[in-house]
Amino acid sequence: MATVQVSEAEKVYILHGIRDDLRVDGRGCEDYRHMETETDVVSNTDGSAKVTLGHTAVLVGIKAEIRKPRPMLPDEGYLEFFVDCSANATPEFEGRGGEELGTELSNTLYKVFNNKHSVDLKSLCISAGEHCWVLYVDVLLLQCDGNLYDAISIAIKAALFNTKIPRVHISTDDEGGKEIELSDDPFDCMRLNVENVPCIVTLCKVGHRHVVDATLQEKACSVASLIISVTHKGTVTCLRKVGGGSLDPESIFEMTEAGKRVGKALHTPLMNLLKQEESLGKTRQKVGFLG
Repeated sequence: MATVQVSEAEKVYILHGIRDDLRVDGRGCEDYRHMETETDVVSNTDGSAKVTLGHTAVLVGIKAEIRKPRPMLPDEGYLEFFVDCSANATPEFEGRGGEELGTELSNTLYKVFNNKHSVDLKSLCISAGEHCWVLYVDVLLLQCDGNLYDAISIAIKAALFNTKIPRVHISTDDEGGKEIELSDDPFDCMRLNVENVPCIVTLCKVGHRHVVDATLQEKACSVASLIISVTHKGTVTCLRKVGGGSLDPESIFEMTEAGKRVGKALHTPLMNLLKQEESLGKTRQKVGFLG
């Protein structure tokens, strides 16, 4: 992951500010940076979104394809994740520098989203044991300024909200076989219920306190982080500790409660924003993923 060098004097300044609930950029310990969300930014996908969180920018595109269900779950579809760390985001991603981070992010996304609490996978089933929808979620990191997990999860939720899956009509031929026809009408489509799609909240332990949406400078002062994915009801679907330092049980409890509180508060304004943007229709101003 992208890192920065911080002097001892800067560390003391950051630590003292966080201790007094006043971070370098003026935020409190549980405040996010300015966030911008835009959907339908990539034309050749079934759903897309771009999220900018501070100077971190993430682009997500979703393609739906018909595949055979997994043998263990014949009546469910599934999601596939791929994260590409663009060399433009940070020089550290040049060559194969971003592969390890991309794999780590993808593996975490599988744990967060592939469960019954996050996405209604049964709604992606076309015919049990034969055909289902597979959603290929491609994530591209455009800029990296800390807190990748949170930005990616918000972008995925926005892209899933924007995803339009063609309506499927199944008919039987003369020999009893099934034929699948996709509707050509762009308005005859299936939309996913994204209410339960979780948002990830990353809490970094800095000194004796924890902060939400850490910058790269704050991350450099952190001993360990806790990644928590939370639904709009406060259900935790994934909990993961990252970083070389240790966390005591009391800190884990406090960070988990803070993550649930911040995560629940994040869903309502995000859903309202997505619905408001969609209601504008063709009248809304598009910025695009290069804006």
